[in-house]
Amino acid sequence: MGKPPGGTKSATSVRARTSRVWKTGLFTALVIVSNVAGNAFLSWGMKRTEAGAALPIPAFLVPFLSPVVWLGIALLIVWMLSRMTLLSWADLSFVVPVTSLGYVLNVAAGAFLLGEAVDGKRWLGALLIVAGSVITGLTIHDQTRVHPAGKGAGALEPRQ
Repeated sequence: MGKPPGGTKSATSVRARTSRVWKTGLFTALVIVSNVAGNAFLSWGMKRTEAGAALPIPAFLVPFLSPVVWLGIALLIVWMLSRMTLLSWADLSFVVPVTSLGYVLNVAAGAFLLGEAVDGKRWLGALLIVAGSVITGLTIHDQTRVHPAGKGAGALEPRQ
């Protein structure tokens, strides 16, 4: 099938692109939120777990008794799987910078939720990450196509 008369995009291709943009945005948010929440719960649970003398298990296994630690681990598994899914249809050069907003939110979670001391240098670094993420987020993020098996399997083909 060729292009519609007049060179305009078909309604189907516009819907497909809109759908891809929505799911990319949704999974980007899922990656960021699950990363921040998972790290915060894991850190909170690990810092509040104490090895009691009465427990008959080694001290390094005690954190695994905490439901908060398990919640953090589960959220980090969601983070990894959603990031893998996002990378399956969006460019690496888009995914990594945009999801790096999670680093900034991790700093904020550490400061405001966990009561950690965060100095000005860390906040400046976080703001630089935000600036880079905003610039990257404004770029087009289409799926990269892969050559068919007969044309060099595994080689990436640039977008046209």
